Amino acid sequence: MTGLRPQRVAATCLLTVLLAACGGPADPRPTATETPSAPASAVDGNYEPARFAAQVKARAAEAGVSPRLVMAILYNESYKPHDPELERQWQKLKPDASFGVANMHKAAYEQTRRGRAFADRAWQELPDDPDLAIQAASWYLHDLAAQLPGKRSGSLTTEELLALGYNTGPGNMKAFARGTKPGSQAQSYLDNLHANWDKAKDALGAG
Repeated sequence: MTGLRPQRVAATCLLTVLLAACGGPADPRPTATETPSAPASAVDGNYEPARFAAQVKARAAEAGVSPRLVMAILYNESYKPHDPELERQWQKLKPDASFGVANMHKAAYEQTRRGRAFADRAWQELPDDPDLAIQAASWYLHDLAAQLPGKRSGSLTTEELLALGYNTGPGNMKAFARGTKPGSQAQSYLDNLHANWDKAKDALGAG
């Protein structure tokens, strides 16, 4: 085990804890143009969102969404280790688990990839390819934006609604846009988004 890097060791320890807990906390979600993808994978075990600033900028521009929103969501989704092996081990125990640095569920990915430049890429590839995960997340946000109602009530901004849509699904997003108050889990996700908003800006500036 001495050859493992600190990130891998920490991730392995976390998986052990999750396995011991028989499932741990519930996952918070119910469910182009070619651009350079390097680094295609975090081979050194470093999944810090800021290192993917170039991919976020490129894929967000491709999908016509806010790169700051995409980056903030990556920070929101960095609560668990993204080591490919660990993600696949966890998915065997929890088939509805999400994959990749953007924590995307299979149903959302399958719907999003249709007719897109990555239509021939499988959901199972997300753990190994952060660029693909960021591309899919960006286009999912694009599709969510197209579903926002023209008339809204409440104080939530477009970015907040899209983040909630990413976390809770389009149906809930539309309900929030009509004035429904987010529940505790959705509000927690929104609070994390606010906490990560400046961090996302700094990460993109550094990239």
